[in-house]
Amino acid sequence: MYQNDSDNSEKYILVAVATGNEEAAWDSLDELADLLDTAGGFTVCQVVQNLDHPDKATYIGKGKALEIKETIEIHEADGIICDDELTASQMRNLSEITGAKVIDRTTLILDIFAAHARTREGKLQVEIAQQKYRYARLRGMGEALSRLGAGIGTRGPGETKLETDRRVIQKRIKILSDDIEAMKRARDTARKKRSTNAVPTVAIVGYTNAGKSTLLNRLTGSDVLSEDKLFATLDPTTRSAELPDGQQVLFTDTVGFINKLPHNLVDAFRSTLEEAGYADIIVHVIDASSPQAEMHRKVVKDTLIDLGITDKPVITVWNKSDLVEEDALFMDFEADASVKISAKTGEGMDAFFDEVARILRESRVSVDAVIPYKDAALVAEIRKNGQLLSEEYEEDGVHIKAYVPRALANKMGR
Repeated sequence: MYQNDSDNSEKYILVAVATGNEEAAWDSLDELADLLDTAGGFTVCQVVQNLDHPDKATYIGKGKALEIKETIEIHEADGIICDDELTASQMRNLSEITGAKVIDRTTLILDIFAAHARTREGKLQVEIAQQKYRYARLRGMGEALSRLGAGIGTRGPGETKLETDRRVIQKRIKILSDDIEAMKRARDTARKKRSTNAVPTVAIVGYTNAGKSTLLNRLTGSDVLSEDKLFATLDPTTRSAELPDGQQVLFTDTVGFINKLPHNLVDAFRSTLEEAGYADIIVHVIDASSPQAEMHRKVVKDTLIDLGITDKPVITVWNKSDLVEEDALFMDFEADASVKISAKTGEGMDAFFDEVARILRESRVSVDAVIPYKDAALVAEIRKNGQLLSEEYEEDGVHIKAYVPRALANKMGR
């Protein structure tokens, strides 16, 4: 899986260590090639080294490193990218043997995030992840730093940050953490306001490039950036939509997950990802056409568990159904519902809306009440945020039967 070469693309050899499952290593390298394409680079070739465990000194072993040095010279490659996170000594030693630029999967992902973050919060979160990663590797990097030069792996806060001492980086991390914490408090305030208004929320999660943004656009008629690339969008987006039964719902698109997602990125984006923990429903979008769909499902599930999000109803949405056989069966027995859709064509959306409405209804309180005319605004709120079954206007007020969120039921004194 190689991208089209161009005169100004950086060229890399992709390297992975297989410790038992060679097929999985090749699949991971294919994904690494997609990441490199997203970063604007070009894959020269892919190499898998079978070892019992990654070599502590060079990741792939000195002999294989010397072989790759020859490959670099033959293809005039700019360097190599390793499919795991390297230690400072591994990066230094590999760079000294090959005489080339060496970056790892974590650096590549951080580089993509730095290029794609648009909001101030997103940029701060990426920078703090980069600073923590570089802080841990300053000692012992030596000549490996000088070979990084410019280009892929150097975007974000800037190369000079790598040459500053650990104390300065610690100070920068503290400033970034304080800024992010202030934004988290503002988001908590906005979340509490939404809770008071009793508008149900649905968080859209999924592996990167599963079609989350396309689904959000389909649901809400918005124009969130949607590209066939990994991590096309990073910053969370919330939009309002109306279900067929008339109730308003807030849908939030979150940052995509990926296998071997750098832990510093999970930590940096934790406050954003935790937004899903406050949603009424989790919608897990999976690319049904991907051969690695099951692996993608497991990565997302495990990440949600790591975030402590385990008690929410989940609708698994098998997206891109227009790219699979019509009679293909997809199920997620760990979810509360499974629906096959195409966010691009609109296929299956009625079934999706039915499941959202069903789960919201099951999580609500049934009320049979008389609302005085002086509180008639409550009827409009029920119509907007609940499911109004009937309303009759009598002398003593509006007689209603409805399913409403618990917060709204509390407001009604029920």
